[in-house]
Amino acid sequence: MIRQCLIIIGVMLLVSAFGCTRHEVKTESKVEVAPIKVEPIHITIDLNIKIDKELDDFFSDLDEVAETPADE
Repeated sequence: MIRQCLIIIGVMLLVSAFGCTRHEVKTESKVEVAPIKVEPIHITIDLNIKIDKELDDFFSDLDEVAETPADE
């Protein structure tokens, strides 16, 4: 009986020793970076501030007339 237990324990130790294996996987990653082409950006901005101010001045006379009461 003791001999059978020792054989079973020996077999279990042997199986567990083979179950503990070590695996190594080596990977290599190569990334190639292409040169970046930088080009100038052309931006067109139209500013109509002068015309807007002139229109405000033109209509300011009409706004003042509208603010005064019509009874006076």
